[in-house]
Amino acid sequence: METILDLPSMISIVVILAILTVAHIKKTTLTISLLLANIIVFFIYSIYPVQITLGLAFNTAYLSPAGVPYLYTLLTSMFVHSNFAHLFGNMFVLFFLGTAFERRVGSKIFLLIYVMTGVCGAVTFSFIHLNSTIFLVGASGAIFGILGAFATAYPRDEVVMPIPVGIMLITRVKVITAAILFATLETILSIWSPYISDNTAHLAHIGGLMSGIVLSLFLVRNSKSKSSGNLNLRMLERLVKTPEQSEILERIKNERIEEVRELWLDKFIEITKCPECRSGLYRQENEIRCKNCKFKIIL
Repeated sequence: METILDLPSMISIVVILAILTVAHIKKTTLTISLLLANIIVFFIYSIYPVQITLGLAFNTAYLSPAGVPYLYTLLTSMFVHSNFAHLFGNMFVLFFLGTAFERRVGSKIFLLIYVMTGVCGAVTFSFIHLNSTIFLVGASGAIFGILGAFATAYPRDEVVMPIPVGIMLITRVKVITAAILFATLETILSIWSPYISDNTAHLAHIGGLMSGIVLSLFLVRNSKSKSSGNLNLRMLERLVKTPEQSEILERIKNERIEEVRELWLDKFIEITKCPECRSGLYRQENEIRCKNCKFKIIL
C-alpha cells in the first residue's frame, strides 16, 4: 500500500488550510470559503488528476492497520471532484443549503457537522464494501450530512434545491421535504447499485444523512438564531455612512430570496466600520460585533 503525497497534493492541502484559516480570522462565511477551496482544488486536479487522486482521495483499504498514515484522506477527499458536473452539482447545493444552515447554527457548529458527516459517509460505504478498490472523492457525504442536520433542527425552513422529477427542477422546498425525498431516492439507488453503473457511492450519501440527523440532536441548540427575513433594519440604518452602504441596505430590504439577502448582508458588514472605534465588523449568528471593542448590535 502506497500513496504519493507529491507537490500538487501538498499545494492543495495548503490551499484548503489557508482558506479555512483566513475565513476564521476574517469571520467570513464558511460556506463560501468551502466553495472556493473546492474550486481551486478542482483546478489543480484538472491538471494533475492522477497525483491528486493518489494523494488526496480516500480508499477503503486505509481503514486497515497499514492504512493509518493515510487516514487524512477522509478529510482531503471531500475537496476532490472527478469532473466539472460533479463539482458544479455539489457546489450548487452546498451554496444554498450551507449558507442557510450556517446562518442558523454558526460557523463552528456548521464546520463540525460538515466534517464529521463527510467522514461518516465515507466510513459507512467502506464498512459495507470492505474489499472495494474504489477511490472515494467529493463533498456529497458532507452535504447530505448538512441536509440531515438541517432537516432535524429546522424542518420548516425553505431552501433552493434541485429536485429530480424526471427532469432536474430547481425550486424552493421545505428542508424536511428535501431530506425525505433524497433519503428515499438514495436508498433505492443503493439497493440497485449492483445492477447499475453510475460511479456514485450512494451508501456514503445515506451515511452522511443519517449521521447529520444524529449530530444535530446533540450539537444544534434549541434556541434558534434569527432569520435574515426578520432583520432589525433600524439597527442597520444606524451604521450607514456612505452611498454604497445605503444602496446595499436597500437591496437587503427588497431582496426576496433569503440566501441572496444573506450575501448582501455579508457585503454590508464587510464594508462597514464600528461606529465606536472604526474597526471592522463580523457576524456571529444573530449579532453584528466589532473585531476590536465590545460594540455589538442584535439583528
